[in-house]
Amino acid sequence: MVLRVDETTRIEDLRHHPAEVVEKLRLLLASGAVAHEDPNRDSFYEIESNGRVFYICVSPITGKVLLLGTWLAPVPQSYAA
Repeated sequence: MVLRVDETTRIEDLRHHPAEVVEKLRLLLASGAVAHEDPNRDSFYEIESNGRVFYICVSPITGKVLLLGTWLAPVPQSYAA
């Protein structure tokens, strides 16, 4: 699914990630990011871009985005040395 939010949507960073990581997420969501729904939790998503994964929750009540975590995406086996 494509997840898109307004540029003014508030992103709350619960783990104090670097500002550039939060800004990257903001730009992804403003332009429309491919998001994978968490099958175990409603309103939770993973978004991957340029080798980084963002784990977020979008509040169904306020629309606020909560950045819960981010990590480097695993390298596919075909690219591993």
